[in-house]
Amino acid sequence: MRSIPLALLLSAAPVAAAEKPKQAPPAVVQKLLDCRALADATARLACLDAGVAALAGAVESRDVLVADKEDVKKARRGLFGLSLPSFNLFGADKDEAAAGEKKDERGALTEIEATITAARPSRAGGWRFVLDDGSVWLQTDNETYRHDPRPGMKIRIRKGAIGSYLANVDGQSAVRVKRIVE
Repeated sequence: MRSIPLALLLSAAPVAAAEKPKQAPPAVVQKLLDCRALADATARLACLDAGVAALAGAVESRDVLVADKEDVKKARRGLFGLSLPSFNLFGADKDEAAAGEKKDERGALTEIEATITAARPSRAGGWRFVLDDGSVWLQTDNETYRHDPRPGMKIRIRKGAIGSYLANVDGQSAVRVKRIVE
């Protein structure tokens, strides 16, 4: 069985079917969901038992990955600014944006706000920022600041044109930045 990443939202309360997912769940999950349609209680229980065992096996072998909504939000924020393939790994999240985030009409992050935990001039002449979420950003233009960035200052990073990103440090003029992985 091939590995299928899945953001499966589980809760103790029954799931309200406000919106059907656009992508079908993996077969092991669909088989479990299909058990609900069985009218005979004994058959339904046997189906559910078999389905739960199959799902547990798929999770254990990492063929299916389970994450709650908060884990998905953290992962999306952690990936903001990185170039990724164009598939929708975490699905659309049209819920309200978390504090310090803005989303577009599809639910994709377009802007974050954070606090700088480290800032230093880079070798290329701009600045290197480490944010409170651990992400590292590098200034790519030669613009200067009225007040040098320092830990504790707020930073707002938003998507710009053609895959670029713009950062405002402590309300100052925007500079071009890119996300780097160390």
